[in-house]
Order: sequence, then structure tokens, then C-alpha cells
Amino acid sequence: MKMMHLPLLVTPLALAACDKPYDPRGVDHDETLLSVSATGESEVRPDEAFFQVGVENFGQTGKAASDANAKDIAKVVAALKQAGVPAKDIQTRTVGIQRIQYGDRQGQYQANNIVAVTVRDIEKAGDAVTAATEAGANVFSGPDLRISDSEKAANTAYGEAFKAAKARAQAYADAADMKIARVLTIRDGGGAQGDRYIPGAPPPPPPVAPVVRTQAMPEEGGGVIQPGQTTSRVSVQVDFALVPK
Repeated sequence: MKMMHLPLLVTPLALAACDKPYDPRGVDHDETLLSVSATGESEVRPDEAFFQVGVENFGQTGKAASDANAKDIAKVVAALKQAGVPAKDIQTRTVGIQRIQYGDRQGQYQANNIVAVTVRDIEKAGDAVTAATEAGANVFSGPDLRISDSEKAANTAYGEAFKAAKARAQAYADAADMKIARVLTIRDGGGAQGDRYIPGAPPPPPPVAPVVRTQAMPEEGGGVIQPGQTTSRVSVQVDFALVPK
């Protein structure tokens, strides 16, 4: 049986498809690229408080200063536990002793012990600070008010950012007598939640909280801490493909 070879027919449409250059932006030949940047926010009441508290002692010898410091920090830790802070939320941050080389106390020794405290019920944060101070704490920094489910708060802001980007794209499309065909890319621009940066954009170095000495805290119990609201603010960039209506 003799095989017949039929000619290969290529239509102009097929040639056009083969010759179509690849567009790295992802748009087709009949589409228009629209790139939109937008921001979104969410506000959430902080439900945790973080602070550092400790004691500083002086003595004529290193042992005297260290022994006094150990007794005083034990009283502070006991007071924190009595105020409802569990042991797992009290962590030693600094233990130090040094000989003073200048000033009125030259030749004496200085000892310090500072613990980091997390209060997971913000309503009890003020009581914890007061308890530590009344127990003899003379070093304090904070509080840093935090959101326990920080990811949920950030995701709400991202959802608002995307809605804003889509609304802006729709405004462009309406003005140009076009319509949104599809979403090409979504890029996370990162942002901030209070004074903490949300990954997505390269974060700068975190701020360093100053440590200040205090003699006494206002006797207002839990009223010392005012939670307020923490704002999560993020940005996104979205690429849309527009087509004629």
C-alpha cells in the first residue's frame, strides 16, 4: 500500500499565535496592564502588656551588693506571682555587677537584676506594675502593649488593602471605558503594627525602649494602663489586566 504525504497547512491565525512574543508582564495582546498600589488598616484593642522591671542595689563589696540584689529581686518576683503572673511569663533579662569608678559612690559596687514580664490579661497589667513597685522595684521600662493574635489583625488590614486596590482599578477601568479581566499579580508591601514592622518590606532596626528609674507608681491599680487601639497599616501592589467593554 502506497503512503500519501499530505501538505501541512498553517492558517494565518496559527502563525500569528506562534509569532506572538511573550510578555513577561502576563498580559495578552488585547489586554492593558494596570498596576495599582493601595494601603489598608485595621484597629484592634491590645490584650497583652509587656514590661521590664527590676532592682538596683549598692554595697561596699561585690558580695554585699549581690546578696542584697538577690533578696530584693526575689521579693519582686514573688509579688508578680501574687498579682497573677505565672512563672513562665517572668524571664530574667539582665544580671550584672560592677565597681563604680566615679561620682559619690566611687569604690562601691552596683548590682542589678531585671526581669521581663508578660501580662496576658491587659486589665491586670497595672496591678502587676504596682505590685512590683511596692515590692521594691526601682527600675522599670515599658509597657509595650501587644495584640496576642497579631496575624489576624494584619490579615484584616491586608484584606482592606486589596479591596482598596480593586476599587481603584475599577475607577480606572470605568474612566477608560474598559473592564477588569483578571488579576495578574499581588505583591505584599509589608507594613507596621503599632511600633512593630510586619514582614514584607525590609524592616529597619527595632526601636530601643529606654530604661528609666522610678520611685513609685501612681496608686490607681489597673487604671495605670490605658490599652487604646493599635493600628495595623499595610500596603499591597496589584497588577490587573483590563480589556475593552
